[in-house]
Amino acid sequence: MQQSKKWIVGRLLALAMLTGGGGAFYAQHQGEVARAEVQAAAADPYVQAVARDASTSDAVKIAMLMGHLYESSGKHVGTPYIDTLGRGQPLTVCNGITGAGVVAGKWYTPADCYELEKGRYLQAERAAKRLFAYWASYDAITQATFLDFIHNKGEGALGTSTMLRKANAGDVQGACRENPKWNKGTVKGVLTVLPGLKDRADTNAGFCLDGGWNG
Repeated sequence: MQQSKKWIVGRLLALAMLTGGGGAFYAQHQGEVARAEVQAAAADPYVQAVARDASTSDAVKIAMLMGHLYESSGKHVGTPYIDTLGRGQPLTVCNGITGAGVVAGKWYTPADCYELEKGRYLQAERAAKRLFAYWASYDAITQATFLDFIHNKGEGALGTSTMLRKANAGDVQGACRENPKWNKGTVKGVLTVLPGLKDRADTNAGFCLDGGWNG
């Protein structure tokens, strides 16, 4: 199994254990990750913060766990740093969070990071519900991949995308297959395939196509 997919599957199995949700996903994937790894994931303070918030949807929970991998390789980043590769070299903390709420010199616990990030994902979910004509028909994992897209690329990028057009034409599988096209970033003025973006796009395409959280 692709390493990124395995990491996320392990966190989703842990999420299912902690929340009692995702029964169909748990039944299908429980043998794919060692039980010790799932138990370690369930003990992760960030995973626990995501799981215990009853106010968020399963889609938001899953998207936040995905972002934990994509933005910080599953590691806790509690000290703000200057992202020299980011546009404008922003002060960054937690799972790629910039802007309001990021204070130089402050230490952010996993719980602090969760609270800082949650609002961004809730905003993405509000946008998704407005933009996707068939949003309620998608299972939580498929929804989560679209939330990750909005969180990473922005509402504007989704709004003009073939991904959204296909989804709203009733072709959600075609929309999922648009993910791998979003694998490029600008390097010295040249649009270039970046390994991290390629991994994110390919992994999300697979999860989007497979779904399987409901039940």
